[in-house]
Amino acid sequence: MAIEKTLAERYQAIQTRIRQTAERIGRDPAEITLVGVSKTWPTEKLRAAYAAGLRHFGENRAHELTEKAAELATDCPDIIWHFIGHLQTRQSQPIADHGHLFHGADRPKIIGRLGRQLNENGRQLQTLLEVNVSGEASKGGFPAHNWQEDNVQQQALKQAVQLTTEQNGLKLQGLMTMAPWGAPAEEIRQIFSQTRQLRDWLAAETDIDLPILSMGMTDDFEIAIEEGATHVRVGRAIFGDRQYN
Repeated sequence: MAIEKTLAERYQAIQTRIRQTAERIGRDPAEITLVGVSKTWPTEKLRAAYAAGLRHFGENRAHELTEKAAELATDCPDIIWHFIGHLQTRQSQPIADHGHLFHGADRPKIIGRLGRQLNENGRQLQTLLEVNVSGEASKGGFPAHNWQEDNVQQQALKQAVQLTTEQNGLKLQGLMTMAPWGAPAEEIRQIFSQTRQLRDWLAAETDIDLPILSMGMTDDFEIAIEEGATHVRVGRAIFGDRQYN
């Protein structure tokens, strides 16, 4: 019977896979940030991951971020909070209060609201535009499935960059995307490659440095690293099967 690995062992196994993938393609493993997707998990699990060495944690519920940030402020002083996924406009204040990197800037309304709240707080939030390169209707983000040929998509994306950079409290750092669930590896690779190309095009068109590419999850993060990801979002492979409440 196989012995189940501890959380610390799972964390180290993911770090090893990140290092091996990066070294195989000539990248520096230090360029790649592992974000542990800790949404729905209780704080004792986060403390265990923190003790194992994890510092970047990803949440997708505003109220949960508020509660965890308060509970872990003393025990985990250098924790870095990432907010991933769709953010309802009326729930943006906790991200303005506690977030360090927002992966889900997916529409002008949330960009403007967070910008105002951050300005009032005197805080700055690193921000990524979420782009929908796969074209799936179930996925959020600025439409980008045909960005290379579609002038409307190109203009909307450049306007999103401009709007974000106009917000004093937001520091635009790059793009985030998600690949289709269960898609063949080559399709996933194409999505990630197109996202990297889009990032490079936007940086050239707007003359803004966009160093971060957030793409890749438990089942495809190695492909994402091969295609240029700087941040990979891994939950199940660290924390185990998801708990919902």
